[in-house]
Amino acid sequence: MEKDKPIIQIRDAKPEDAEAIASFIMNAMSEECCAFFYGQDHTAEEFHRFMTSLVKVENSQYSYRNTIVAADKEKVVGALVSYDGARLHQLRTAFIDGMKSVFGKDFSQIDDETAAGELYLDSLAVNPDYRKRGIASRLLLASAEKARRLGIPRVGLLVDQSNPSAEHLYRSVGFHYVEDAVWGGHKMRHLQKEVVLS
Repeated sequence: MEKDKPIIQIRDAKPEDAEAIASFIMNAMSEECCAFFYGQDHTAEEFHRFMTSLVKVENSQYSYRNTIVAADKEKVVGALVSYDGARLHQLRTAFIDGMKSVFGKDFSQIDDETAAGELYLDSLAVNPDYRKRGIASRLLLASAEKARRLGIPRVGLLVDQSNPSAEHLYRSVGFHYVEDAVWGGHKMRHLQKEVVLS
């Protein structure tokens, strides 16, 4: 008889999840994007330490307080970072200031990726060993519930136009195309999912 698969819990992140969450954020960003941020004079390990520090604090877009995780017992196997688009500039300050002090790079002119009126899904990733189990879909549905609790009428995200499989996932849980966008030099598609507010 086949062993039962473990029950994956979807829960709010905790400060002690920070290192795992930072790894998932970097996975969602891609190696190329991370290297663009930390540059030739630094390493991925340094960038991971920096991102971990941003997850541990409360006033960062990458904060554990903005993160929902999927957990197999105590092991974090997936993460979704999301926040109120109206707070983007306030939350991004920690990243911009940190990049200047740690890596000597100024990203104060970085493009806005969201705006007021949507819960912005910044980063989503699942451990490769746990994929094809519906975990990403469960995290996306949990984000819609989070938006409803916060009174935000829609959930939004940017997906790279060269990643149709990711777009298919988002569409499968109710996201629809809104407009084309460009972020970080990449052609993106802006998708949204409406949320029924009670």
